[in-house]
Amino acid sequence: MDPTTEPPGAAGAHRSPVALHVNGTAHTLTLDHRTTVLDALREHLDLTGTKKGCDHGQCGSCTVLVDGRRANSCLLLAIAHDGARITTVEGLAGDGRLHPLQEAFVARDALQCGYCTPGQLCSAVGMLAEAADGRPSLVTDPHRPSSEPVVLTRSEIQERMSGNLCRCGAYPGIVAAIEDVAP
Repeated sequence: MDPTTEPPGAAGAHRSPVALHVNGTAHTLTLDHRTTVLDALREHLDLTGTKKGCDHGQCGSCTVLVDGRRANSCLLLAIAHDGARITTVEGLAGDGRLHPLQEAFVARDALQCGYCTPGQLCSAVGMLAEAADGRPSLVTDPHRPSSEPVVLTRSEIQERMSGNLCRCGAYPGIVAAIEDVAP
């Protein structure tokens, strides 16, 4: 049974209002407590840019930004994120223009089937912010001053994007696109 479908005889017993700010727009939804952020976006707000891949948090297709940090939306219960600010791939572009990463992905042919692209883009936006804030990755020099931004070398980008899988193998184009935008 679809976990967001209410069982017979339990009218409203397992549902609560949830406020989500998605791509700058406030929404209040009444959701089953088992509804994930991914399903809230896709099934209740018709924002289908975020993809459901493995549904186990292992492929990164469902990556969105939650309060500015990247997260696998298939693993997040919507009710636990009441009041959260969520950015999906639909929210990256603005003022009629693509986000610089979206432009770089197109220029570098960093998308083949395109299924993973929304998650890759949201993850890359979050990753650039993490590096700018000085948050280290597994390959960051442990002797570097922690208050400084992390220089995004190719190995830094590859490590930081390792949670997003691409079945087409477009990784060289994806890394090149991120390098084009990284400071």
